[in-house]
Order: sequence, then structure tokens, then C-alpha cells
Amino acid sequence: MKRAMLVLVAVCASGLGTANLVGQRALPACDTNDGGLTLPAGFCALVVSEGAGEGGRHILVTPTGDIYVSLRNIGPRPGGIAGLRDTNGDGKADVMERFGTNGATGLVMRNGYLYYATTTSIERFKMTPGELKPVGLAEAIVSGMRGTTGGHQDKDIAFDDAGNVYVNIGLPSNACTERIPNAVAPDPCPMLTDGGGIWRFKADIVGQTYSPANRYATGMRQPVALAWHNGKLYAAMNSRDSLNTLYPTKFTDEDNAFRPLEPLLEISEGDVYGWPYCWLDGKNNKMRLAPEYGGDGKEEGGRCAQYKQPVAAFPAHYAPVGLMPYTGTQFPAKYRGGLFMAAHGSHNNTPLPQAGYQVVFQPFVNGKVSGKFEVFADGFKGKEPLMSPADAVARPNGTAQGPDGSLYITESVKGKIWRVIYRGSSR
Repeated sequence: MKRAMLVLVAVCASGLGTANLVGQRALPACDTNDGGLTLPAGFCALVVSEGAGEGGRHILVTPTGDIYVSLRNIGPRPGGIAGLRDTNGDGKADVMERFGTNGATGLVMRNGYLYYATTTSIERFKMTPGELKPVGLAEAIVSGMRGTTGGHQDKDIAFDDAGNVYVNIGLPSNACTERIPNAVAPDPCPMLTDGGGIWRFKADIVGQTYSPANRYATGMRQPVALAWHNGKLYAAMNSRDSLNTLYPTKFTDEDNAFRPLEPLLEISEGDVYGWPYCWLDGKNNKMRLAPEYGGDGKEEGGRCAQYKQPVAAFPAHYAPVGLMPYTGTQFPAKYRGGLFMAAHGSHNNTPLPQAGYQVVFQPFVNGKVSGKFEVFADGFKGKEPLMSPADAVARPNGTAQGPDGSLYITESVKGKIWRVIYRGSSR
């Protein structure tokens, strides 16, 4: 350990910095079974940690290689943040510190602060260089955000280049009404006043209060996967479900399992998307009028033509929960500038098998979405077919890029962490 510290001091003194040291460090050995994952040719994986804790959500990796995972509140057990460190360079975390008592999802390191989003606030810890755990208490950047009962409380955060922070405000409703068969929803939807969209605040001002005046874009059910990428805000949205059970005379089990796609949105200020009035149909990538507003799953155009269209889409019920631009150089050129998306997976595809439970990749070319997504990492379910989410071995929930361009993945069952490495034909 002393020798390692001497090398670190020498490198820092030379001006290279710890980020370069970590980036130049030899890649660790992968696990013989890639930690149970299925990856594209040339890639391999190792398990960095068997679990930071149940309810693991988003993940970040610092320039020095430290790992932070946000942990959700589970029943009476408070969540918080777990910090992990590899002290001997073998690629495995051997030190873990827990701090904070408020469950979180969104997690970003910025200007020496660790920002995180709870279900009702955006907060931050001041971090001390070299220390894994903060000393002081968290301070609230934004408080009083709408929380929900019945789901979709989790919040992600993204920062632009002008000192703003963006956060999603999801809604528990499927389509602005109770989940009862053949319900008719109110029009316009009153829930959109203080939810169902993206809100924007100043990133460095403490003590801001949530207000409808800060709404940036609207018409989204639960856009809990956010990323600032190429000067634009992107969100992947959890779309509607229960077509078959709520409107059985109009929709089959197959309609529910495959048709309501999860859209990828390129968002500008003032944009209005279709929720709850319309949904994106996997049959032809057209917007359909929701049955709560009189739709039967067949007609096109009409009211739905007025809303901004998605730039891409993922399969029904994949449950996007994290977006990560790949800016590294370790992976082949096709991955550079694209987006990785963590698909937490479906919970209500019954009687058909559950879908998702993967990390997928959406290509970009010249700063624009290009082509269809592809599956990057699979094997999280642990069994095929998976009929119940409770039987899944793991459910991916976040991705992060390491200083050397490796991809880190975490999941929510145990908070397990993988590191994916590209070795090409030499793996």
C-alpha cells in the first residue's frame, strides 16, 4: 500500500494526475463466465462487487476509480449512497462506505459535489479529494418536488453546460385516471400541472423550491432516464401498460406485451409529448389515441399529430431507467457518441414472459440517432423464460463510464456491480 501511495504521489507531482494514472493502469482480468453476462464478441466482464445493497439504482465512477451507487428506500430501511474503492488494483472493490439516509436514484459528480435526487428533492454532498465518504451534511438544491404514491417516484438528474440541472417528475397514473376497466379520463389531464414532464433548476443555488414555473417540457408519463448529450437533453420514457386488462374488448394480451413502445425523446424547452392522450404503437411507430380518451388502437393521426415525435424507441415495457453517453475510446468506434440504456424490465407482461432486463445501445452518427438499438449486455434474468420479476437474479438499473472507458453496470436486486471491458480478439 505504501509503495502504491508513493507511485501515486510521484505521478501527481509530475502533472499526470490521478485520472491519467487510473486510465493507464492495466485492465484487470475478467471473470471466466463474464459474471454471468452475455456480451458482444470481443467484450468481457468481471464482478466488481457482489452487492452494495438491495435497491441499487444509479452508478457513477470518479476519475480516480471510486464508485458510488445510489440506494433506494426499501420498506422501513432507509436508502442512501454507497461508496466503493479498490485499494489493491485487482479490479474488485474491497472497501465500502455507506452515507446518507434518504433513498435516491439520480447520481452525478460535479465540481467537487456529489449530487443525488431523492423522490422529493435534489441534494448534494461536498466531497473531499481522496476521501470516499463526505464529512458534512447534505444541502438541498431543490426541495418540495412532487412525490407520488403508487409508483414512479424515482427521479434522475442531468446537467447542461450552462449551470442548469434537469429532473423528471413522473406520475403514478397509467393515463390520468384510476386503473379500473373501461375508465374515461378527464380532459385536459389535471395531473400535468405539477408532474408528467421535465423540470429545470439552477445547479448551484441552494434552497430552491419546486414550482410549476420551472417546468421545461411536458406530456411524459415517467421519463426517469435522462442524459445531456451533444448539447441536448435526452429522455427515455416508461410508457403505458395494462391495455389488455383495462380494455379487454379492444386489446389482446399480445397487444399489451408488444405494442406500447418506450420512446426516446430529444427534448427542447416547451416541448409537449403525447401522454396521457396518445401512445407510440409498435405495429407501425405511429401515435395512437389512448383508450381512456376514446381510442380503439386502430385510428391514426387526429389529435396525436400535434405532439412532438420520439427520435427512437425501445420495446414495450422494457422500463428505461438510465441513459449514458459513451465518450470513451476503449470500445470500438461504433459505440463512441452513442447512448447506453439500462432496461429494468417489465413487471406486468402476464400471461406472456417478462421483457427487458438488459443493457441496450442506441447508435448515434454525427450527433444524431442513427438506426435501431441493439442488445449489449444480457443474462441478468438468470432464466428463460422469466414469468415473474420476483424470479429475476438481477435487474439492471444504471450504467457509468470509468476513466479508462470501461462500462460499469449496477442492478437493483442486490446492488451488484459489473465492469465490462473490450479486449478484441485477445480476450
